[in-house]
Amino acid sequence: MTVVTRFAPSPTGHLHVGNIRAALHNWMWARKHGGQFLLRLDDTDADRSRREYADAIEADLAWLGLHPDGKVRQSDRFALYEAQFAALQATGHVYPCYETAEELDLRRKVLLGRGLPPVYERTALTLTSDDIAKLEAEGRKPHWRFKLDHDAPIAWTDLIRGDQHFDPKLLSDPVVRRADGSWLYMLPSVIDDIAMGVTHVVRGEDHVSNTATQLQMFHALGATPPAFAHEALLVGAEGKLSKRLGSLGVAAFRDAGIEPVALIALLARLGTSDPVEPVTDPKVLIDTFDFGRFGRAPARFDDAELAMLNQKILHLTDYGAVQDRLPSGMDERAWAAIRPNVTRLVDAAAWWAVIHGPFTPPAPAPDDHLFLSQAADVMETLGDDDESLWRALTDALKAATGRKGKALFLPLRLALTGVDHGPDMAALLPLIGRAEAIRRLRMQPH
Repeated sequence: MTVVTRFAPSPTGHLHVGNIRAALHNWMWARKHGGQFLLRLDDTDADRSRREYADAIEADLAWLGLHPDGKVRQSDRFALYEAQFAALQATGHVYPCYETAEELDLRRKVLLGRGLPPVYERTALTLTSDDIAKLEAEGRKPHWRFKLDHDAPIAWTDLIRGDQHFDPKLLSDPVVRRADGSWLYMLPSVIDDIAMGVTHVVRGEDHVSNTATQLQMFHALGATPPAFAHEALLVGAEGKLSKRLGSLGVAAFRDAGIEPVALIALLARLGTSDPVEPVTDPKVLIDTFDFGRFGRAPARFDDAELAMLNQKILHLTDYGAVQDRLPSGMDERAWAAIRPNVTRLVDAAAWWAVIHGPFTPPAPAPDDHLFLSQAADVMETLGDDDESLWRALTDALKAATGRKGKALFLPLRLALTGVDHGPDMAALLPLIGRAEAIRRLRMQPH
């Protein structure tokens, strides 16, 4: 069996971090098994679906490296839905209903007031032809429900949640088509999963009850249902569901300087028993991906953890992987020198400015004027061996001035870089160059 997964967002807004996680896990499962990862744009809601959102979804997936093996739009597939809907009509699996939204809401409140589950009571099935004629004469048009089989208990083994059981008598027959003829999510999704050959549906646990009703739709259409994996939802670091997570998308991560692979590394393991680790290639994550490692507890998303992971990954990243995003002129040697001190790739530009200039050193402390002048004198006497330049400079100054530790190193670092921390000076000084270093030590302008 070829594994086929699908990511099915609605182009009614931008992807948020929960969507990204679902897309990633579908992609990883397909890649692990040498299968296909498909993108389906669920754009049956013509009023809310926008082309710019659809384009943004594809761009976001591309930024993450989650390239689909195929793409479909539900708005192109209405003929298929009509044909399958007609087949369900012919077999009595769907039926028309004439209640208004207000009438249904009132009935739910009555049932709840009696301590009963607010389940649709199939009132429409008791209507006579005269009743229907009268309602239609009033201008009412029917919406359509899928008729659940109350004699067929619903059960499946979820890849994450284990054995699941639902009593169909406790579920409302789901509305699958509105009175204006437009489609709701439930039925077109099943029809598409069948037509696309989807073998695994990976989505959030908020869809569990949808799965219960959709399983009967698969059977009504004569198809074997796919396997299902329902993941625990993301929560914020404080352990609560957060509206912020619903708006945190690719643009926010990109603007914050987060590398795609860092986001993948975090979301791949979030909610599993495996540790989150810095990786520069998602392959190791794909190879170990297993729904059996996912827990039922909510998965905590922490910005601070992502930022730290991003930093660790950059410290492992080879020059070739970032070369085209580094400042013009920065070579592999310079990247190796500054890499341990970047938290975001944009930090490279600041360090390149320290190396390449223009640079004006800060005014030294009064006690350091003579010391820095001595440092410049020593620098002029040193050889051209870049590898030993910093060591030779500091050894000579230590012997000549008696300074050591912070008193020796800090004034030099401040004069040469303008900051009191940063890359190893033994690697940085050769990049600055002897002539420029002497100028900075003497505080001479260009």
